Amino acid sequence: MVLPINLPLQDGRFTDDEFFNFCQMNPKLRIERDEHGQIYINMPTGLETSFRNSDLITEVNLWNRQTHLGRVSDSNGGYTLPDTSMRAPDVAWVSNERLATVSKEDLKKFARVCPDFVIELASESDELVHLQKKMETYLLNGVRLAWLIDPSTIQTLVYQPEQAIEYVPFDQPLTGKDVLPGFILTVNDLING
Repeated sequence: MVLPINLPLQDGRFTDDEFFNFCQMNPKLRIERDEHGQIYINMPTGLETSFRNSDLITEVNLWNRQTHLGRVSDSNGGYTLPDTSMRAPDVAWVSNERLATVSKEDLKKFARVCPDFVIELASESDELVHLQKKMETYLLNGVRLAWLIDPSTIQTLVYQPEQAIEYVPFDQPLTGKDVLPGFILTVNDLING
């Protein structure tokens, strides 16, 4: 579940530095910001979802260690997207090309870069409509491939710019297409493995 919060700000919105400091002052909270400056607190997930997230990030990391094509982040890594929202996907991968545009100083905060690939894993407390909107926002900001893994429907929704959403059952392999070349994942192997 995602909860919006209201803060008494003079102009109604944090600057990027103020928002980063606010997050640092509340390290136990998973905080995101939308393009309108609305702050959201994400509820912690259950252990089963945490185990699944860990498995997902491991798979992407293993692929990346073989290819050395970029970097992988977990849900603690915040990205400031071009629309000024700050999102922290469950799993994200950023190509070396995009990382080359980011200063080392910016990497210490919520870097102004859009990941090439993201995964969001729906937990028991998530509202699917909110996650679907989030996936559309990722695409509008430059994400090239996004997976919304939904255990309640036993399928993954695959998002790509200017393409219809693809629905892939857990027993069929997902591919990284041209974004993560050679990456293949069958969600059933993680969920039931």
